[in-house]
Amino acid sequence: MSITASVQPLFTPFTAGPLHLPNRIVMAPMTRAFSPEGIPGSNVADYYRRRAENGVGLIVTEGTVIDHPEASNQPGVPHFYGEAALAGWARVVDGVHAAGGKIVPQIWHMGTHGDVNHFTEEEIAGIIRKFAESAAAAKRLGFDGIELHGAHGYLIDQFLWEQTNQRTDQYGGSMLARTRFAAEVVAACREAVGPEYPIILRLSQWKSSDYTAKLAETPELLAQFLAPLTAAGVDIFHCSTRRFWEPEFEGSQLNFAGWVKKLSGKPTITVGSVGLNSDFTRLFAEGQGAAHEGIDRLLARLEQGEFDLVAVGRALLQDPAWAAKIREGRTDELSSFGPEALQTLH
Repeated sequence: MSITASVQPLFTPFTAGPLHLPNRIVMAPMTRAFSPEGIPGSNVADYYRRRAENGVGLIVTEGTVIDHPEASNQPGVPHFYGEAALAGWARVVDGVHAAGGKIVPQIWHMGTHGDVNHFTEEEIAGIIRKFAESAAAAKRLGFDGIELHGAHGYLIDQFLWEQTNQRTDQYGGSMLARTRFAAEVVAACREAVGPEYPIILRLSQWKSSDYTAKLAETPELLAQFLAPLTAAGVDIFHCSTRRFWEPEFEGSQLNFAGWVKKLSGKPTITVGSVGLNSDFTRLFAEGQGAAHEGIDRLLARLEQGEFDLVAVGRALLQDPAWAAKIREGRTDELSSFGPEALQTLH
């Protein structure tokens, strides 16, 4: 079997509303922090353009923070507010579109130290407005949609997770109440961008502080959790796991993205160690397995519709031509991710 034939499921078009992608490869969001004073420069624009030139179907940018004092405590993380930062992002969009690519910003609030219990309802309303303002800015700049970062223990996720949400008002006390903040953020963004503009929500069960954490312990609870988010206006769920091949619940081989698609009826993006290292990239050439899950199985699950899109992170950080090399069967040119890739916008 030729490599081009074997990876064909990755290179079939995908459509969700007005979002038309030439293939199923998504560049996963990865924090880079190369934007002094929060302003992305020409090096950031070139970084994303190179991925578009090499055939990535959809680029999700690094996390870009809203206009709130607690949104980021890291220098170099880009802003998604203010004239200078938005002008920088306009150049990013122009470069990606000129290369034939599609791009969405990941809109982010990094969260609080510990929990969300100190926020007043007035402060919560203000934060929701800031998310909506950034969403409106994304549409105005010509982005192809937005992604809201609701995973990994950051602010939206801090409201979702019972360990960090001990509130007793309308934003806490039950799983349904804990979804209220996320649903209100989605709804406010939906109102800001209109009914057709794509909204992606990134979710994870695991947290950076607890890899075994679960927002929902059973499929039944996950269904209850997803319902208000879907109703609020999510078009696509980006389902973060550490290893895409691991089943989410006992008794089924479905991964997190598979379950979310089944229960919500919405398209999903799977992510987690896809193309991470040279051992994995050899799967394309040799059809071997990695942690009991080979690339053939990933492609079969994609073709069968368990999930719709596949996000690739560090492999694309290491090599902007990763998608083109996979499509063209140039697997001998693939290189392993190394920490040196974090030191530059390659």
